[in-house]
Amino acid sequence: MASRDGLKHGLIRNLSEATPKPVEMSGVKGVRMAVMVGREDKAPNFALRQFIVEPGGNSPRHSHDYEHEVFIVDGGGTVFLDGAERPIRAGDVIYVPADHEHQFKASGEGMKFLCLVPVTRNCGDPTPGS
Repeated sequence: MASRDGLKHGLIRNLSEATPKPVEMSGVKGVRMAVMVGREDKAPNFALRQFIVEPGGNSPRHSHDYEHEVFIVDGGGTVFLDGAERPIRAGDVIYVPADHEHQFKASGEGMKFLCLVPVTRNCGDPTPGS
């Protein structure tokens, strides 16, 4: 994806211009992701990703050594967090601390969300998908 206005140091992209690719992880069902801004754009600290979850789709139940923040853009479903599954809908913000098991599941309408992660994991390696 190219910057819409050619800014030398800044970047403007629209969610509708992103090309999401299937997420390939064990336990994933019907999830696509597009990096809206990240390491390839020379973002020094954070990556913003868009996830599209098909109706009835889900991320795997997993944890990792970095936090992330999630904003539900459209649709809804549930999030597994702190040992319980809770309903989520457009407009909700979810904070997932490092090393907390979590999973997103879309309802029959599907779900779109933005996810902010650091570009570097706590161990110093690049964060996958950043």
